[in-house]
Amino acid sequence: MAGDAPEIVLSNQDLREVTAFAAGCANGVLDIFEADQPDDSRPRDAIATAREFARGGERGKPLRDAAWAALAAAKGTATEAAREAAWAAMAAAGAAYLHPLAKATQVKHILGAAAYAARAAELVAGDDRTVGAEHVEQAVQRATPGVVDVLGRFPAAPVGGGRVGELIRMLDAALRP
Repeated sequence: MAGDAPEIVLSNQDLREVTAFAAGCANGVLDIFEADQPDDSRPRDAIATAREFARGGERGKPLRDAAWAALAAAKGTATEAAREAAWAAMAAAGAAYLHPLAKATQVKHILGAAAYAARAAELVAGDDRTVGAEHVEQAVQRATPGVVDVLGRFPAAPVGGGRVGELIRMLDAALRP
């Protein structure tokens, strides 16, 4: 169709690299969610399912269901920080569904989990933006050459998206050569 974004070639290995990165970032703030909702395993399950895919598992209904479940868990949180941590887990499971379209909005599939995790950490620290910047730097260190390669195939992150959008753009700028 005219006006559609061109497709980007993405292999299963590319998707596994991105998902492993996202799961590692989300796992770092899982304790924030669990302190708020100790009996709710849905974000932990989403991260575990993402890791399973990253290790060679199927990209199917269980992965998609785990992402949706983490999103639902976010709705039941008592704090904004716990909600952002659950969204990080949702984004980790959703990373496997990065679309092969050359659209800036797809960058959120790559960097969203890291940005939500950074925002959760900021909020726990009293909205301290230096804490978010530290988490961004940790995510930059965590990113493998494969993640950087996949990110480089997409346009730069779009404007907007509030503080999480700012964190995505910080990550995006730091990871591009």
